[in-house]
Amino acid sequence: MEIVRINEHPILDFEKKRKRKVTIYYKGQPIEAYEGETIAAALHAAGIRVLNYSRVRKRPRGLFCAIGKCSSCLMTVNGIPNVRTCITLVEDGMKIEENKPILPANINKKDKKKRAKIVKGDIIVVGGGPAGMMAAISASDTGAKVILIDESPMLGGQLVKQTHKFFGKRDQFAGIRGIKIAEILRREIEKRENIKAYLRTSAVGIFQDGEEKLVIGVRKENELIEFKGKAVIVATGAMEKTIPFENNDLPGIYGAGAIQTLMNTYGIKPGEKALIVGAGNVGLILAYQLLQANVQVQAIVEAMPKIGGYFVHAAKVRRLGVPILTRHTILKAEGEEKVERAIVAEIDENWNPIPGTEKIFDVDLIAIAVGLRPSIELLQQAGCQIKYVRELGGHVPVRDRWMETTVKGIFVAGDTAGIEEATTAMLEGKIAGLAAALRLGIAGEEWVKEIEKTEKELEEFRSGPFGRRVIEGIKKLLEGSK
Repeated sequence: MEIVRINEHPILDFEKKRKRKVTIYYKGQPIEAYEGETIAAALHAAGIRVLNYSRVRKRPRGLFCAIGKCSSCLMTVNGIPNVRTCITLVEDGMKIEENKPILPANINKKDKKKRAKIVKGDIIVVGGGPAGMMAAISASDTGAKVILIDESPMLGGQLVKQTHKFFGKRDQFAGIRGIKIAEILRREIEKRENIKAYLRTSAVGIFQDGEEKLVIGVRKENELIEFKGKAVIVATGAMEKTIPFENNDLPGIYGAGAIQTLMNTYGIKPGEKALIVGAGNVGLILAYQLLQANVQVQAIVEAMPKIGGYFVHAAKVRRLGVPILTRHTILKAEGEEKVERAIVAEIDENWNPIPGTEKIFDVDLIAIAVGLRPSIELLQQAGCQIKYVRELGGHVPVRDRWMETTVKGIFVAGDTAGIEEATTAMLEGKIAGLAAALRLGIAGEEWVKEIEKTEKELEEFRSGPFGRRVIEGIKKLLEGSK
């Protein structure tokens, strides 16, 4: 099998990051892996792209989101079906097979009767990305006991894969790479005794239990935990959007975030030649991150008449020789078990492909960078009012200035509240954490000034041209909360 690990990188040192070697078994075949990496990452490092097949038409399926929010990577692990291999860590001797969605006959019946563990705190934060970590830190500053839940094996969310430096002010981490910001926030959380973090723990429901909020969590796929608190902050981030085109389900077609995870978190080369669909900031940044990993970027395709990201990012990509094709879209991906080619074409003002303008790119990697949508499923289940606001990325929870939803005691922050940047996610997380503590009576009135200061920082950050649509969307939401 072809090994595609990255050993040399201009920013990241994967030789230092990699831990003890272990052996996992895919269909009985031994595969070398490293502790701390996911099953899907280890399989990719061994050149395995097809993870399972669709139930009805038996079409091949591969990694797409890498954050546990789609079904593309479900496999059977140690006899247990439907395991999300993109967020499940490897273990020595682990047995992996294509997904067989039938529970094994020898499942331990005693385990079914095991009582759920109960964990109590003041504020439960669901989501360990930039918004969730900042919410936990800010709430803990007021003296609140915080429970932080995240289904990934590490805290940081999207920050752990961001190698570029952030814009903004110095106290908003300007000039610091996302991977470093994640480390700073993790250290803050680790040194605080009043924050208890639960990783590899999925929140599957939020309920009212008398005077308390009850969050049902599943840890490591097999341990049921009841988290009880007086308030909940939901910072579950966002999901990758995709677009319709022929064969858009072939292995080798990834959301942009999944490619960043493979390259920047686990040091695994996702392909040799890439086509990027979408010229927003994510697509542009992804282009030079791919080049850093020695992946050729054949082109960036953008349906709009102009790029959607910052000029500085586009200029850098163009200097590196990557063409940006505006008013173009992808028509088709070709290949047997995985991507081998992509066909794109120019489109007219009515978004229709123009015959005769087709271009063929020989690629084994197609990156979909067409935007995100907020992950609001838990908020919907909890009964929060949801509203469609195009400027914020789709359906979002209605909330007030202090990030509280229409269900008292449930707050929101980050991309769950509306698609923006990591900087605004952290500022919103700070407001939500302080506001939750204030409304519970844990924080004193002196913390109101800190919220007002953070609101001004948010307003300043959104004052640029890219923030106008967000401001308009927030106005619509605030009107809905009255």
